[in-house]
Amino acid sequence: MTAKRIFVINPGSTSTKLALFEDDTMIWQSGAHHPLSELNRFNSIAEQYPYRMEFIKKRLADSDIEIRFDAVIGRGGLTKPLKGGVYRVNDKMIDDLKNAKDQHACNLGAIMAKQLATEGEGIALTADPVVVDEMDDVARYTGIPGIKRRSVFHALNQKAVARRYAQSVGKRYEDLNIIVAHMGGGISIGAHRQGRVADVNNALNGEGPFSTERAGTLPASDLVDLCMDGNRSKKQIMSMIHGKGGLTAYLGTNDMITISRMAEEGEQPAKDVLEAMLYTVAKQIGAMTVTMKGHTDAIIITGGIAHSSYCMQRMKEWVGWIAPITIIPGENEILSMAYNALGALNGQLTVKEYK
Repeated sequence: MTAKRIFVINPGSTSTKLALFEDDTMIWQSGAHHPLSELNRFNSIAEQYPYRMEFIKKRLADSDIEIRFDAVIGRGGLTKPLKGGVYRVNDKMIDDLKNAKDQHACNLGAIMAKQLATEGEGIALTADPVVVDEMDDVARYTGIPGIKRRSVFHALNQKAVARRYAQSVGKRYEDLNIIVAHMGGGISIGAHRQGRVADVNNALNGEGPFSTERAGTLPASDLVDLCMDGNRSKKQIMSMIHGKGGLTAYLGTNDMITISRMAEEGEQPAKDVLEAMLYTVAKQIGAMTVTMKGHTDAIIITGGIAHSSYCMQRMKEWVGWIAPITIIPGENEILSMAYNALGALNGQLTVKEYK
């Protein structure tokens, strides 16, 4: 049987990462960080499209890779909220991405996938964007009418590692209750209850654990005081919430290798601040057991921080009593997209239509 050729496109704010798979084996990988001096020439994300497409085609040509793919999958963009899964890139999705209120380079992923899939006579796909929303209605409420909790999290990696875990134990993702903790620049804790993320913290806009760069949940009255003291602009406040909060605010760095080493050696304040961050993650994992009504089959810890043996040992001490812990380090975005595309091509995953 001929192996399926799957091309993966992962556009980031200042990078474009590429990979070519034959079935589940990566046979080529490339990419680059784009200098800000080049990106600053464009007035919008949409204007970067020709620049990034030219970059992709040049990398393929330089490696003598023919544009002939069974599937091209691009990173999911900031569309309207939708259920998790693999989606065919259609005109409606492209139109919504071009006109999205929130602008990020990820919005180009599906658009570029469509272009290359058309040229390569394959299908264009995307999967599990950050706006995946499967939350229980009861989980959306806050104490103020008109303010609702939002589902914004590392859906691509969370869904992929949960499915991979289920496969490894010979069960279906839809038959398990799994808590997934993605620990990176942002931290999201999802309650995957029988194939649906029934609750998850908003990992972007200030909810849940604090992380290397994000402030997490804050005491509301103190935040109001901070906003009203007249010393900071809205932009500065938002930067404190995501980007310059968390460990960065306390320690002046988001380098987890250095922070973990300092903590392991007992250096202060790194030891206490990192312990506090891990404690907030453990509390959020504990809270998600309520969503499972106490029946949790597994806890998966993933993301960049999962590479730290020191942090993982501390997490095991905090939550190992809840359920067996599986550690799958890294962001895994490229592998996750390829996994979804192969599942769609093999008929293991349903390809959904974006409406």
